[in-house]
Amino acid sequence: MVAVPPIPADGSPVPGLPPLVDTHCHLAWDALKADIDDVVARARAVGVEQMVVVATDSATAEASADICNGRPGLFPTTGIHPNDVPEDFATEWARIETQARSGRFVAIGETGLDTYRDAVPLERQQVSFLAHARLARELDLPVIVHIRDREGSFATYSVVAELLGEVSGVRGVIHCYTGDAAHAQRYLDLGFHVSFSGILTFPKGENVREAARLVPIERALVETDAPFLAPVPHRGARNEPAYVAATARRLAEIKGLSEADVRRITTRNARALFRLPDPSAAG
Repeated sequence: MVAVPPIPADGSPVPGLPPLVDTHCHLAWDALKADIDDVVARARAVGVEQMVVVATDSATAEASADICNGRPGLFPTTGIHPNDVPEDFATEWARIETQARSGRFVAIGETGLDTYRDAVPLERQQVSFLAHARLARELDLPVIVHIRDREGSFATYSVVAELLGEVSGVRGVIHCYTGDAAHAQRYLDLGFHVSFSGILTFPKGENVREAARLVPIERALVETDAPFLAPVPHRGARNEPAYVAATARRLAEIKGLSEADVRRITTRNARALFRLPDPSAAG
């Protein structure tokens, strides 16, 4: 087992480490876009070289694309969050489909199922989710899958796995994983990546740590889900892409790998899944 460098109390990175990719952040949200250039600068200062800026509807997709425009290393997505699927799904979906076919977006989502809030009828969520998955398969883009279950239940994780099984060949990521190890294996069997957020560092996140032990590092990603879920030692603060460094460090500890290896491998994974350029190979 490789020794893991000690974790600095302030969460700062060890100098000279490989770059990171924050595979899921919401930079178009008001909580972050007001000081977006400072947010991006802080991320770059700790080695976060690239960020996937995730949409929750067609409006945030356009806002995300605007934020990414002129900021190298930022890449937008388009999709409808399950809690935001409107009654007039067809009209909103037409906008999403037009955006996706434009070639400006690196992924479809976030989409999925959410039975925690029950903000949208489950049947409508399922229609939306399958439409996203099928479009992602058609365009050969990754689909970003949100799953949030009722407290103490993993039933929604099973439903999502069954629905994805109906869309053979789709690829993507289960973002902000909060399930158990058994369901993580189901998603691995479907060919999906599993992404870990700051929940990996929470005292009550043992089920997520068990899943992280199971998921091969070659199929793991790291993310912030900013502005939500800031990891320890930033818990309680507004989350931002710079803090993905703390999650990567915790993943290294859990996997018994060096922090450098976790950064290098998860960055390689992210670039392959989202087809992001490698800045070091430019020129």
